[in-house]
Amino acid sequence: MKKVVITLMVCIAVLGIVFLPKYLNGGNRNVKFKVLENDEVPKKLVDVLPNYLAVERALGCKIDGEVFVVVTRGEKKTEGYSVTIDKIEKVKGENGEFDIIVHALFKDPKPDEMVEQRIIYPFVIVKTGLDELPKNIELETEYIE
Repeated sequence: MKKVVITLMVCIAVLGIVFLPKYLNGGNRNVKFKVLENDEVPKKLVDVLPNYLAVERALGCKIDGEVFVVVTRGEKKTEGYSVTIDKIEKVKGENGEFDIIVHALFKDPKPDEMVEQRIIYPFVIVKTGLDELPKNIELETEYIE
């Protein structure tokens, strides 16, 4: 009988160690997403995208029940700039709402790299696993080589 009680206590302790941190953090914070190719982007989003390309930002929109996140780099005067999304985190906001933090990786051309001189607007669009738009979207950037 003692062995059963000890085994049960060990099981409860292990389950607590595994599940308690997730419960306290509000569950899994990472948001699933899929990077979209140009032909996968909804027409409504394609139509409004030019209004937002000139500024560096992250923004979200909901189209046909799906939530999309766009990260733009702003206007660049040469080729060689790019942006990718590393991860998206869901965090608790105010009044029971939630915010997201978009972690983007920016790549710039090397100073001695030969690049074509033309104006570009680097951006990336992802479809998320979210059901609702967040209250706020924060952009965290990291520059990579």
